[in-house]
Amino acid sequence: MKYKTVQGFTLIELLIVIAVLGILAVAVLSAINPIEQINRSRDTGSRSDAEQLLGAIDRFYATAGYYPWVTGASIVNISTAFDLVDNSTWTDGTTAVLSKLSEAGTGELKASFTTRITGSGYNTMYKYNHGTQGDSTYICFMPKSNSFLTEAGDRCGATLPSDFPAEACASGCVEAKTCYSCLP
Repeated sequence: MKYKTVQGFTLIELLIVIAVLGILAVAVLSAINPIEQINRSRDTGSRSDAEQLLGAIDRFYATAGYYPWVTGASIVNISTAFDLVDNSTWTDGTTAVLSKLSEAGTGELKASFTTRITGSGYNTMYKYNHGTQGDSTYICFMPKSNSFLTEAGDRCGATLPSDFPAEACASGCVEAKTCYSCLP
């Protein structure tokens, strides 16, 4: 009679395989860096919101002939401050600018968008327009991810347009990682 021997893995072999898989899992997680991925997705959302806000400002200007932070077409466009994009502080002297752009005003922005970007916990955005005819309007935010911080620092290290907000590229911002990401 022949006996059939059953072959299998020993407990030691199984433990070694589990340990190797654990080491590989740690290596993959450290390479992916989930916190960086979350911060990058938030920065991407902030960039998208800044683009939407810039589009609303441009559409308002095309329709009305003046920027929403100016009270009327005959008023000179003066907005040299690095202003918070906030319903309570970003005003034209009489009404909140975001209210002018929202559904209650020209309808350029949905109320849910305005509520989201002015809510607590949202990455604060700033508006800048030098105030001279032909100058660009910038919407800036402080990036949270390393990739967006590097991109903002690279932009601050390059030759900037004359109408670019100086506050976005304060002295030493590249080393301190405090440069703002500004659109356009």
